[in-house]
Amino acid sequence: MADVRTHSHQLQVHPQRQDEGGIKVLYPQSGPSSTQVLAVFVGVPVGGTLLTIAGLTLAGSVIGLMLAFPLFLIFSPVIVPAAFVIGIAMTGFLASGAIGLTGLSSMSWVLNYIRRAGEHIPEELEEAKQRLADMAEYVGQRTKDAGQTIEDKAHDVRETKTFDVRDRDTTKGTHNVRDTKTHEVRVAST
Repeated sequence: MADVRTHSHQLQVHPQRQDEGGIKVLYPQSGPSSTQVLAVFVGVPVGGTLLTIAGLTLAGSVIGLMLAFPLFLIFSPVIVPAAFVIGIAMTGFLASGAIGLTGLSSMSWVLNYIRRAGEHIPEELEEAKQRLADMAEYVGQRTKDAGQTIEDKAHDVRETKTFDVRDRDTTKGTHNVRDTKTHEVRVAST
């Protein structure tokens, strides 16, 4: 027979934007706000006027170019080098302006960064002082431990050498090689 098990599922509900005819609505259904209506009433005439002026300017440029083309053809030996020089000069001016704007924006960014950093410097300085103090304390403790270890080893060596000298003196010139452990036992027993 087949074993039938029930599984519990959890349902998570995420709020979605409402969809009206394929266009997602960002605002609730209450209608546009007064600032949106004002933006449309001001933006459409201004934008339309600017587009009209741009179109008239383009048409005037094309008509002027068509009328001046025969003169360009006649005076081309003079106009082409002049246009080349003017083009290079304009490129230089534009490059200079772009580099100047880049420099100004970089300086502005650096000054703003320094101002923002100046607000946090006391906190960072205090944190750095604390880290330095902690590190100095750690190094001091490690140095003290190392000094204690060296002192203990020097003390052990001194006691071992003292017993070696006493052993040599008592044997009167004969070397009895004794195990280091024997000396340690003797040191511990005396």
